[in-house]
Amino acid sequence: MEYKIIDCDQHVIEPPDLWEKYLPARFREQAPKLVEDEDGGAAWLLGGQVESLGLVAAMHKTPETLKWTGVRYADLHSGITQPKGRLELMDQDGISAAVFFPPQRTMIYFMFEEDKQFSLAGMQGYNNFITDFASFDRSRLGAIWQMPATGIDDAVTELRRAKENDAVGVGLATWPSGDYLLSEVDDRFWAVAEEVGLPIHIHVGLTPPQYKTRRVAAKKGGAEQLVLYSTTMSRMPTLLAEFIFNGIFERFPKLCVVGGEVGAGWVPFLKQELDDRYRRNRYWCEVQLTMLPSEYLERNCKVGLVSDQFGVQNCDAVGVDTMMWCSDFPHHITDWPHSRYLINSMAQGIDEAKKRKIFCENAGRLYGFIK
Repeated sequence: MEYKIIDCDQHVIEPPDLWEKYLPARFREQAPKLVEDEDGGAAWLLGGQVESLGLVAAMHKTPETLKWTGVRYADLHSGITQPKGRLELMDQDGISAAVFFPPQRTMIYFMFEEDKQFSLAGMQGYNNFITDFASFDRSRLGAIWQMPATGIDDAVTELRRAKENDAVGVGLATWPSGDYLLSEVDDRFWAVAEEVGLPIHIHVGLTPPQYKTRRVAAKKGGAEQLVLYSTTMSRMPTLLAEFIFNGIFERFPKLCVVGGEVGAGWVPFLKQELDDRYRRNRYWCEVQLTMLPSEYLERNCKVGLVSDQFGVQNCDAVGVDTMMWCSDFPHHITDWPHSRYLINSMAQGIDEAKKRKIFCENAGRLYGFIK
């Protein structure tokens, strides 16, 4: 197959029967429940919180019609939830292949549950589902597995299971230990990730414990929601600095970390700042690296961009090999079915070989579509 555009970040909206099929029967009472929202749309009841489909299934919405509520499963194209239909939608958008991130809201619901067995079962159930989804056509569909937040043993076990089931990468919402703070125990996870060759994905950022509270406050919109959507890159510089200055890339030189949906235009400034602060502070901070911080970023990290003309036009400063393109389909920032127009607009005047790397080859080689 000839690959032209490879999308490093799409999403599958949970089919209505997902949890009936993939969650053990003993957890059915705790499972997400399909309910109606205030405008008659479909929503998932996650604990006591109603989460509408709205902005996560918005492929036909314009800015004027976009809202959280009122979207029904019956109104959605089958490709929102099913692999055959998804390939049809990808064909309409000129997408050769794509990898699929988990539904964050549902994964976070499982992640913060006090019942650790239920939490782990939810993650495993989703991972089994997305494996079946991607197996429909592995030449075009790749599964990103969600790692549990129930302790380092469970994370390492699920990481190995991901490799055994042909996942193309794994996602973290907390550090591997399940904590919101990095610790030495996480090295067990990095070692196995390096061993099995699976890239680690952090979609926008790690999830703070106060996520639920902030989500409820922002759900109806307002300034807080705009702040959130306009600064998706804001957490990634800190996380990459954590990896670099804590020596993770020094100890695990083949580890790959992908920042999902974070853009690229900020990367040159971060590289400059990392190198400058390291030069000024490395002795009293007692941090000694064998390469410049920017060199670890270039070697070990990749970033996914949706619409980032500045980043693409300055790709040499970002690092062409660092960049991959994503649509975030079917979430509300997708440009489906006009992604080709967006790509050509962003890449106007860019060398064709560099353009092909950013929009096809980097993702293709990372996820095994291009051998």
